[in-house]
Amino acid sequence: MKTKHINGEMLKKMFIQGNYLLYNNRDVVDSLNVFPVPDGDTGTNMALTFDSAISQISNLENPSACEVAKSAAKGSLMGARGNSGVILSQILRGFEKGCKNKEILTSVDFANALKEASDTAYKAVMKPIEGTILTIIREASKRALELSNENIELDNFFSAIISHSNSALEKTPQMLEALREAGVVDAGGKGLIYIFRGFFEALTGKEVLTPEVKEVQHSHKKELSDREIEFGYCTEFIIQGNGLNGEKFKNKIKDFGDSLLVVSDDDLIKVHIHTNNPGKIIEYGLNIGQLIDIKIDNMRYQHKNRHILEEDIEKETKEYGFITVVMGEGLNNIFKDLNIDKVIQGGQTMNPSTEDILKAIDGINAKNIFILPNNKNIILAANQAKELSEKNVIVIPSKTIPQGITSMLEFDPTFTPEENEKRMTEGIEDVRTVQITYSIRDSKFKDLNIKKDDILGIYDGEIDTVGNDVKDVAISVLSKVIGDEDEILTIYYGEEVNEEQANEISLLVQEKYPDLDVEVYYGGQPLYYYIFSIE
Repeated sequence: MKTKHINGEMLKKMFIQGNYLLYNNRDVVDSLNVFPVPDGDTGTNMALTFDSAISQISNLENPSACEVAKSAAKGSLMGARGNSGVILSQILRGFEKGCKNKEILTSVDFANALKEASDTAYKAVMKPIEGTILTIIREASKRALELSNENIELDNFFSAIISHSNSALEKTPQMLEALREAGVVDAGGKGLIYIFRGFFEALTGKEVLTPEVKEVQHSHKKELSDREIEFGYCTEFIIQGNGLNGEKFKNKIKDFGDSLLVVSDDDLIKVHIHTNNPGKIIEYGLNIGQLIDIKIDNMRYQHKNRHILEEDIEKETKEYGFITVVMGEGLNNIFKDLNIDKVIQGGQTMNPSTEDILKAIDGINAKNIFILPNNKNIILAANQAKELSEKNVIVIPSKTIPQGITSMLEFDPTFTPEENEKRMTEGIEDVRTVQITYSIRDSKFKDLNIKKDDILGIYDGEIDTVGNDVKDVAISVLSKVIGDEDEILTIYYGEEVNEEQANEISLLVQEKYPDLDVEVYYGGQPLYYYIFSIE
């Protein structure tokens, strides 16, 4: 379709088609993640974030361009997940600024809006890094400004922007060593280009499509006490892939809980189950496809708190409140013992949204609220929730579970919020983290050749050791990083490991380092066999 301006209805179609293209190619984007570990995925986080934007604009009738942009920005802000999702929400926020008071958009208007999008995204990141999605949005806006004029037809305009953005994406490995070593382009930039391609498809008259999945409906006929709830975690997610067999997957997980409902076709499986092992169910899902729309609710916790909510509201406002993000029954209990008020179920593969964190903030009656993300991919969403809240929120930039635990141990209720922020932030610098997990694909990191299902030893965020045996890899990486000055090693073993196996590693370490205090705790975390804390 030849046109020189975009009205609100067309912009709405462009967003919907951009969402469709990103959603259906999120596995491609996920595959570009530098580390081949079962961690939070760029494509999935971007798709979930953009889907929240679409939810806001889908019901708009006869909107102006600025109304569409405003609704999309609002939806993405609340639904932002992971670093890539937060940056995408900031891009949409900047785009909204550029569309202010605009009924329609010309190429000049759209180019200016992209420039605002780029500027806003760069400002949102404390230390912008080139070779990322930031580079792609900047280059896209630069090319748009060069081309924009009142006479250019928009299909030619967008075609040129996409071409230039693709050229910029191909250069990202030259800007980031990690991309070059892994042999991939930037995942976030790739996701953004899928959105641009969706814009172009809508402009040129391609049918707007959205995947359909039946929603699960369930109800409870009677009130139960939290002790009567046999399976405590309501677990829901969607598996996306090719040639999926819903009945086979149903039989695989049916013995892990009740209230099971599996709805599927060849490409999607919608899963709902009440279980005590959500990590196991999620791991089975990961083995056959990509996961989206993951939602885990602690029904015992919700039941208990529903009945004491009114009582809590009447209580006097306390001085300090705490929120953390963690996954695993044992780790959940450890943080509860450290007086955490709200535990958001999440972390690896499941990054909570800005809205999830904001709801947790609103649910705490305290003057000062500390947030411990415990994952580098959740820190931006936590800071975004902080900016949206009227409460005094302090985000401690903990990137691992051991950092979060150590940070809480540094807290002193007799100190001011500022003093505690300093103590807790400095505390995370005194702990080092080793994680043992597995590879989800063939890859290469520095001089390490990695095959799918290899066991990986990760030290402070980088792959250090590769092998075939969990115990051997754990001992190998610990032998490299434990020093004479270290005093304490804490072992948190996951749901795939038993206490006997964890104690065996403890004994081996104690034999080699007799002066080292070694403690063993059940973490119950999925995906990661062990998390080690070294202090």
